[in-house]
Amino acid sequence: MSIQNLIETKVKEAFLSLYETEIPSVEFQATRKDFEGDITVVIFPLLRYKKGNPVQIGEDLGKYLVENIKEVTNYNVVKGFLNLIIDDSFYTNFFNQIATDTTYGFVSPSANNSSRMVEYSSPNTNKPLHLGHVRNVLLGYSVAEILKASGKKVYKTQIINDRGIHICKSMLAWEKFGNGETPESTGLKGDKLVGNYYVKFDQEYKKEIATLVASGISEDDAKKQAPLFVEAQEMLRKWEAGDTAIVSLWETMNGWVYKGFDVTYKNIGVDFDKLYYESNTYLLGKDVIEDGLKSGVFYKKEDGSVWCDLTEDGLDEKLVLRSDGTAVYMTQDIGTAIQRAKDFTDLGGMVYTVGNEQDYHFKVLFLILKKLGYSWAESLYHLSYGMVDLPSGKMKSREGTVVDADDLMDEMTNTAREISEELGKLEGYSNEEKEELYRVIGLGALKYFILKVDPKKRILFDPQASVDFQGNTGPFIQYTYARIQSILRKADFDYSNPVSVELHAKEKELLKQLELYPEVIQQAAKNYSPAVIANYTYDLVKEFNSFYQNVHILGEENQDKKVFRVQLSKKVADTIKSAFSLLGIQVPERM
Repeated sequence: MSIQNLIETKVKEAFLSLYETEIPSVEFQATRKDFEGDITVVIFPLLRYKKGNPVQIGEDLGKYLVENIKEVTNYNVVKGFLNLIIDDSFYTNFFNQIATDTTYGFVSPSANNSSRMVEYSSPNTNKPLHLGHVRNVLLGYSVAEILKASGKKVYKTQIINDRGIHICKSMLAWEKFGNGETPESTGLKGDKLVGNYYVKFDQEYKKEIATLVASGISEDDAKKQAPLFVEAQEMLRKWEAGDTAIVSLWETMNGWVYKGFDVTYKNIGVDFDKLYYESNTYLLGKDVIEDGLKSGVFYKKEDGSVWCDLTEDGLDEKLVLRSDGTAVYMTQDIGTAIQRAKDFTDLGGMVYTVGNEQDYHFKVLFLILKKLGYSWAESLYHLSYGMVDLPSGKMKSREGTVVDADDLMDEMTNTAREISEELGKLEGYSNEEKEELYRVIGLGALKYFILKVDPKKRILFDPQASVDFQGNTGPFIQYTYARIQSILRKADFDYSNPVSVELHAKEKELLKQLELYPEVIQQAAKNYSPAVIANYTYDLVKEFNSFYQNVHILGEENQDKKVFRVQLSKKVADTIKSAFSLLGIQVPERM
């Protein structure tokens, strides 16, 4: 049990004993540097359960804790803050328990614990992955890893949007203007080749609209009557009817795209356990609508369309089946969620990583699934995130102004190369080692810059600032890890056995930071927020650098202290590596 959990248990016990009142939780914070103490209980939230002077309540609780927790040696109260002093022996005992624990902070999944499915990426097969997808896949992958570390069994998935008018646009453009070119004949990745034809469609479509408008047709009518658009609609109709030639072209071009996606996913370092395809799921859900009509969850209008009335829940009426019997996206999402629960019988909930423009859609989806009576619907979560902007402005796929994910990763590697070469710290590296290091630093910078921000916030991404070797950046943390590895390589003595030492203040601060790690993982999992892990790691690194600058490590004359400081440094490095693995970031042994 952590010291925080122990104190919370005893504060609850104290409230019951002293005031005959139960409290649900206790709020903690780190003790301010200008006061004596190691952990602080915030009294103000407790005043809702016990009216009175916060200073007196703090005194009562402090006295109780000193008497009932041997590790709490003293306390002081400053206004509504109870500062507790923890005996050094607690931290040294704690460290000896975790020093060689390679899974420190991680919880193994229990047999009776239901699993979670995390959906992310879910691209369209008419273009390459771009910067927006990068934030999506990094968030989804990291949340999946954090949930695993917190003790959940996790399935990573995506639904690939491989059908619809937008897919037919790139197919039609290739058919008309492609002259039979392939990824092999052009040397282009398949997703890039297909994306070029999506852009080509838009260019030619706009020319046709302009011609029609010039002939006196309104712009709205011109958009509907343009020959390319009419042909794309006809291609979609033929695809849905199973036309052999159209389906064959669709399979060929989608195959090109999937190979391209696989390369991008491998390079960015994410994976999936199960793939779903919209071409297989777009008819799902229609039978559920029929059942929902019988149970009264849905109702039918005079024109035959089916709706769900959510006005009593503060939402609106939602169409779930058109009057001609065809499904809408909501129908498909209802059916896909239910299919996933059938595919994974231990599924206890799902996390959907989708941009915040879909917030309302997921409110409606989750509410309908609850009304349909699915118990796992209580554990559905929309991991809503803000857009990623660049200094150059907004991206548009059809105009070819997107920032391609592959190009972005190459740019990050190049930026890392330029900055590293300016710093001139790579003597003795082979060219292969340098290139791998640039890749690790560049990708680490990209991932950390995106994941350190609360998912709900919009990001202005600056590649140059993200590769700064100072401040709250991935490379700064990677450099600290590499620095510790250098210390360990130089430690030419046995530091494997526990030692007993009197703690330096900087050692104690570092141990306090390490002790938080398991709780940080649980908090990040609870909030579906990699930012919690990222910013904890930065705080840990800052604390280590303060320790590094204020005490001797290898230069310490007392052998036990030297051993302990090397052990402590190693545990910090292990924790950095562990935390960064949850963010999908590698750490280099040398920099």
